[in-house]
Amino acid sequence: MVISMKKFIVFLCLSLFCPLSVLAYSDEVILGGSTIGINIESDVMVIGFYKIDGKYHKSDLVEGDIIVKVEDIEIHSINDLSAALEKYVGEDEITITYLRGNKKGTTQLSLYLEDGVYKTGLYVKDGVTGIGTLTFIDPATNTYGALGHEVLESTTSKIVEVRTGSIFENSITSIDSSSNGSPGSKNAKFYYNHIYGDIDKNTQFGIYGTYTGKYDEASLIEVADPIEVQVGPAVIYTVLENELVEKFEIEITKINENSEIKNISFEITDQELLDKTGGVVQGMSGSPIVQNDKLIGAVTHVVTDNVTTGYGLFITTMLEESEK
Repeated sequence: MVISMKKFIVFLCLSLFCPLSVLAYSDEVILGGSTIGINIESDVMVIGFYKIDGKYHKSDLVEGDIIVKVEDIEIHSINDLSAALEKYVGEDEITITYLRGNKKGTTQLSLYLEDGVYKTGLYVKDGVTGIGTLTFIDPATNTYGALGHEVLESTTSKIVEVRTGSIFENSITSIDSSSNGSPGSKNAKFYYNHIYGDIDKNTQFGIYGTYTGKYDEASLIEVADPIEVQVGPAVIYTVLENELVEKFEIEITKINENSEIKNISFEITDQELLDKTGGVVQGMSGSPIVQNDKLIGAVTHVVTDNVTTGYGLFITTMLEESEK
């Protein structure tokens, strides 16, 4: 077959100018499993509406909109919003600039006096707090990954954009057991002042940032490639009481390399874990999955119809996300 030299030269030139994205995560990482508190401070999000004088007042804003300006004043927190609105008490209408997805818009908002208080009719939120499980720390970069899925605002189910954030110490105080149709949860005491690290980003593959706490360098574990993951026995590491990381047995029942997030299907087989939790519970997200002494993934979801089963994400996906 004859190859045109002109076409070859053009292709070569184009190749030289193509940017290459090289991901270089470590072959070994620090094994997680510890419970963490999560605090994300975000911009002001509209999460609902309430009645004033017995009725809802018209607004172009919808749940999930981010308020970025009141007139020409930039807004980054609920305190900013309150202070800005106070400046315009008595005005007929106030111009609000908002983001809806990636599109910016403006609308008019009125303040209404009820029981001596000026009200907007908007429920807003500027952050979330919760618990999860640390999956890994990369000692080469001090980056960490946790959860294995995004943090969503509970009312709107919108992903929470990170302005600032931190992970911190917490201690599990009790477990609300799972039952079919009703996933349970871990309950925890928070130690907000004992910071483990910051949160740089919140993505569909978990939360990531720089780990600033102490860790045991002897807890290094080899990272498995997805092709090494097998149907069969494995273990997860998680906390059920105080801050004690324990190991529990599971059975991997299916592997799906074509899914973005539900790569590993598993069933809990450890009777002690089942007795204490009833199955997968909220707060277990991010629990490392280990097979053949290698870190293969993280717990991410519970199957609500059968809470003894769940899904996991390949660890390589989380490591790649941590490097972006």
